[in-house]
Amino acid sequence: MTTNRQAPITASTRARTATTAPGGRKGGKPAKQQSKVKRRLKKTLLWLVILGLVAMLAGVGTFIYLYQTTPIPDPNKDFRTQTTQVFYADGKTELGTFATQNRESIPLSEMPENLQNAVISAEDRSFWTNKGIDPKGIIRAAFNNARGGATQGASTITQQYVKILYLTSERSLSRKVKEAILSLKLQREMSKQHILEDYLNTIYFGRGAYGVQAAAQAYFNVKAKDLTLAQSAVLASVLNNPTGFDPANGADAKERLFGRYQYVLNGMVSMGNLDQARADKALDKLPKFPKIQASDRYGGQNGHMLTLVRNELHALGYSDQEIDGGGLRVTTTLDPTVMKDIEDAVLAQRPAGFGDKQLHIGAATVQPGTGALLGFYGGQDYLDSQINWAVAGGMVGSTMKPITLAAAIEQGFSLKDTFYGNNPFEFPDGLAVRNEQDTSYGASISAIKALEDSVNTAFVDMTDAMNDGPRAVYEMAKKLGIPPTHGSQSMPGIPNRSTDLSPDDTLITLGRARVSPINMANAYATLAAQGKRAEVHVIAKVVDPINGHDYTFKSPAKQVLDPDIAADVTYAMQQVVRSGTGTAALALGRPVAGKTGTATNSKDQVSSAWFVGATPQLATAVMYVRGDGDDQLDGWLPAYFGGAYPTQTWTAIMTSELEGEPVEEFPPAVYVDGEAPSDG
Repeated sequence: MTTNRQAPITASTRARTATTAPGGRKGGKPAKQQSKVKRRLKKTLLWLVILGLVAMLAGVGTFIYLYQTTPIPDPNKDFRTQTTQVFYADGKTELGTFATQNRESIPLSEMPENLQNAVISAEDRSFWTNKGIDPKGIIRAAFNNARGGATQGASTITQQYVKILYLTSERSLSRKVKEAILSLKLQREMSKQHILEDYLNTIYFGRGAYGVQAAAQAYFNVKAKDLTLAQSAVLASVLNNPTGFDPANGADAKERLFGRYQYVLNGMVSMGNLDQARADKALDKLPKFPKIQASDRYGGQNGHMLTLVRNELHALGYSDQEIDGGGLRVTTTLDPTVMKDIEDAVLAQRPAGFGDKQLHIGAATVQPGTGALLGFYGGQDYLDSQINWAVAGGMVGSTMKPITLAAAIEQGFSLKDTFYGNNPFEFPDGLAVRNEQDTSYGASISAIKALEDSVNTAFVDMTDAMNDGPRAVYEMAKKLGIPPTHGSQSMPGIPNRSTDLSPDDTLITLGRARVSPINMANAYATLAAQGKRAEVHVIAKVVDPINGHDYTFKSPAKQVLDPDIAADVTYAMQQVVRSGTGTAALALGRPVAGKTGTATNSKDQVSSAWFVGATPQLATAVMYVRGDGDDQLDGWLPAYFGGAYPTQTWTAIMTSELEGEPVEEFPPAVYVDGEAPSDG
């Protein structure tokens, strides 16, 4: 027998429930008034329920209508992975492609069971039981996203398959509704095995590989049927983020991959597809990744060009899937004639008996006023070495001295000022700087003479005389277009390896920092453009016919240096060519503002040789290094100063590039804050 019990009403209960009526009378509203309010509330709630049901039924009716009237598209018609085409600056001549059709479809029977289970563990653990969509997953993801957690898509394998096979990556409600409808229809018309097979032959794994067969070869150089458990777990892991989880993209990517890899293996255990003992053996470390031979389309300098383009596309926000299968039309700044001119000149001027493997030559030409990278030479055939020496760079030596001069004039010094040119220059702490071959030039030489003969002691004295000289030189380098620190860059895709361009480097003017020829050419282009800096770049335009993610380079040159200061610096640089260390460039037969550079490694061995120079139309940098960029040049190369092979190579490059172009003059010297010096 059930007894209905009512809690006793205590004094405290009465106190909580009692109300005070208007006028101080205790109690609630009159019973008649309370009844009227309740009836209105019930009527309102009833209408809300009715309206909710009507809306729900309308929504259901709409969904049913869409379900009945939405056909499954023909994948052979609607699913086209389009090759991205990359063009030279004319927008017509093809430089290369990023293709998506690296695909070989295979039957599910040739896909290891471990691979199938790993992918299901990674992407859709309810795959075998859901109806193409996962309502619980959708609700869970919605709540998680609403709470501000990590964004979750809740897409099943079927939904992913539908999206890539029939739809686009457009982020819209209509696309998601269509995706859900097609997923529901597809799972009624195709077996789960068929869906899984097509999915694994279609999905993108990174490295240009679509489908598991291409992915197995791209990551492990094996066929899919030969994949191990660990290799299968890796491929299942990279599906989530092909770029972010590719171990070839550095230690951080490898660490992220390892976390995802462990998640996949543990999921296989929890699903009953893998025993714990086997999982434990695989959980400790990732499998080995063999070196994969690059595609032949990357041969010669093509691979270096396409790598620069891909890197800059990444920095502009394009994903690997858009790059490799989005049908982009990319117009670069690169000129095929300039590329050939640079390569021909490098090969012609290289000292006999020294191949690419022994001697690394990096060269680059940038257009003043626009920042357009017109051409470069990266060194070895890309298939032999993926190091692009036009990007990797080396210690720049005395090519930093014009930048020091610009900083000094900006602080109030002038071309007429004199500095200590004798050997050595000693700091109070005992640090001593010596000139090349211990030559003394006099206790008081002009800034022009100091640059003309590349006098180390004079430029160290100049830096020391400035207000916080090292920082002033550092800031000027940044202004002109040289990225100061590791990983920084003046434009996406054209990085600088420098780890030591520092405002605290007392000897910053001697160029111990590592800078890429591309960025060095751009800094001199700023001087040639009368102090206007444009961001160096390799992509001029991108047309995205599928998603409309178009891009056009729009970064007008900025006046970062007073034109009068730029005129004085380029005047002094012309004296380097007329009668100083860069006289080999006189053969160009037109005004040249340039500077030679030689740097020494930690063993006091010459390890890099440079010439960077500009005309008003073009700026080009040439660098000679060997080994890892720090190996000895002196005593090994017949002539190791910047005024020898680098200047000769530069002259050959510019002679070809400027053939038929009018001769242009630099502005005359202004002598900011002073008169022309007598020894200039």
